[in-house]
Order: sequence, then C-alpha cells, then structure tokens
Amino acid sequence: MPIAPLLTSSPGKLPLADYKPLSNDELSRRIDAGRQKLGKRLLILGHHYQQDEVIDHADLRGDSYQLSEQAASSTECRTIIFCGVHFMAETADILANRPEKIAERDGATVKVILPDMAAGCSMADMAAIRQVENAWQQLGEVIDTQQMIPVTYINSAASLKAFCGKHGGIVCTSSNAAAVIRWAFERGQRVFFFPDQHLGRNTALKMGITNAQMPVWDPYAEEMGGNSEQQIIDSRVVLWKGHCSVHQMFRPEHVQQFRNRIPDIKILVHPECPQEVNDIADLSGSTSMILKTVQQSPPGSKWAIGTELHLVNRLKKQHPEQEIHFLSPVVCMCATMYRIDLAHLCWSIENLLEGEVVNHIEVDPETAKYSLIALKRMLEVK
Repeated sequence: MPIAPLLTSSPGKLPLADYKPLSNDELSRRIDAGRQKLGKRLLILGHHYQQDEVIDHADLRGDSYQLSEQAASSTECRTIIFCGVHFMAETADILANRPEKIAERDGATVKVILPDMAAGCSMADMAAIRQVENAWQQLGEVIDTQQMIPVTYINSAASLKAFCGKHGGIVCTSSNAAAVIRWAFERGQRVFFFPDQHLGRNTALKMGITNAQMPVWDPYAEEMGGNSEQQIIDSRVVLWKGHCSVHQMFRPEHVQQFRNRIPDIKILVHPECPQEVNDIADLSGSTSMILKTVQQSPPGSKWAIGTELHLVNRLKKQHPEQEIHFLSPVVCMCATMYRIDLAHLCWSIENLLEGEVVNHIEVDPETAKYSLIALKRMLEVK
C-alpha cells in the first residue's frame, strides 16, 4: 500500500492543543455559539460515516458528492467545513468554485476547510497520479488507449479526476457506476476503472462482463500491472488493485453466520464489498440505497448490513421497529473519518471567527478545470 503524503494542520491563531482537554458538552456549546455568529456564511457538511456527536452539528448530511453539490448551490455560503476526508473537501472546492457558481455569488469564492488534514482515505491513496499515468503509458504499448475510457470513482484524488477529464473519461459514484460504465462503452472498447476494484468488478459482472475479461492492474508489479499482454488484449475492463479498508473486512462466512442464526434475515451490503460477499447478499447498493431500503421497510424487518459501523449504528437508533445488525463481528469503521472530532470542528470554527482559515483545501486551477470536465460528464449520464 502506498504511503499517503504527510498532511499537517495549519497552526491557526488559536492552538488546537487548547481544545483537546475540553468536554464534548463544552465543545458543542462553543460550536453552536460560533455557528450562530457566522450564520449562513458557514455550512458544515457531515458525511454519513461521521461520529454522531459531529454529524449532529452538520447543516447537511449525505455522501461526498451529494454534499458538495448541495453546498455549491448556496449563494450565501462563504466557508464550507467538510467533516469528511481529503478527497471530499477537494470535490467541494472544485464544485463550489466553478466559474458559474462564482458568477452567481458576484465574484465571491468559497473557502473549504478540512478540520483534520490527517483525515485521508486509504482507497484514494492506493492510486497515485504518477502510478495511473505510468499504467496508461504501459497499456498504450499493447492496446489503443484512444479506445479506452478511464473511469475514476468519486473516492479519489482531484488529480485522478483531472486525468479522466483530459483523457475523455468520467467520474462515477456507487449509485451511478453502471450508467457510467455503459456511457464509457458507448465511447470506447475498454474501461480503465480505479481506484476500487470491487465496485468496478461487481458493477461490470451485472452487465455480463466476466472475471476473465477484467484483469487487475497492480501498480507495484514490474510489468503490465502483473498481467500478460494477452490478458490486456482480451480485457474489457481493467481494474485497479485498490479497495476500501472498511468494506474489505466483510466475508462470506459473516453472511452465513447470520443466515444460520436468523433464518429470515436479509443481507444488505455496499458494492465496495468483495465479490464473494456481494454475490450472496440479498441486496447490494450505494449508501443512499441502503438508507432508503431501511427507511421504506416495514416494522419487524431484519437486516444484517455490510457498510461502515457508525452508519449502521445510526440506522439502529433511527429504526427501533426493525432488527438491524452490523454484518461483521469485527469492529469496522472508517478510521480516517473518525479523526474528525468536536475538538477539531470547534477549533476550525473559532479560528474562522478570528479571521483565520485553517486547513484550507484549494485545488489548483488546472486540476480543477479538468476535474470539472469529468464531473460534468457524470452529471450528463442518465
């Protein structure tokens, strides 16, 4: 696994160390007071995987793209604090500060803050831009990359989104991955899908593409990502050797254990889970699909859910009329998302009140331009 670049917090006028000893009650009180002073100029975004005490302060809750788009639509917001991870804050900056949005705000830009710069994403870190560019060059020695469409999952660095924008490619979410891959095949003979192999594989399998047609590109292999030239020639989808550390934890035996213990239980998983889990689940879908499924199910429904722990526990609290279980016996949460706590959130807000923008996430104009091309293509997919 590649080592993520070291990201350090901005010092700010008010030191973070002063916030660490404070109780959650005190931090919550000060967060609320700061939000009142800032009013509609500030939007706090809370990803579904966040801790409850943090997401309780969010103005908007959702997945990464949904939150970014909602925040970008505000004409009054001047600062976004994204309680998520680094790539999410990058996407928020790209969407909130695209030219038409700046024009709607009469030239005003939006500052995006990530409360803890160490909140990264292990999946996004598994595909570095230099690795993807090197893979593209090697692939071009065997096949016509003019007929290969790069597709990056939204859970990726802005540099990868820009790569797709430059090479006729596109971004996808877990909700629209199938539609995006169909779009890609309308424009080329092959798809290069990164960084999550499981979402790419599970989606393509449902479209009739076989595992034999989906070689996995290992960026640490010396040649051809660990594949023969013939495997690349015979491919329809080339998958990147990356995964979500949370969803990788779910195993077929976890599914079987629940079915043995609770015969009428339904297994509901995210498509970032490995194929052997996804294939035997009753339902597989995005976070929004998981939420909607539980929300629309009748009292007495029984679920074992394979996705992030905080989200599953929140569903348990919200739906006591249903029996909801976490699919894995092992604690499985997004550790980097967990780095965002009330101390970091309060520190970010109170520095903002002092006129200091800490941990400012700003994508360079060239990367933002090409990332936006790939994101706009995704929006046009039906």
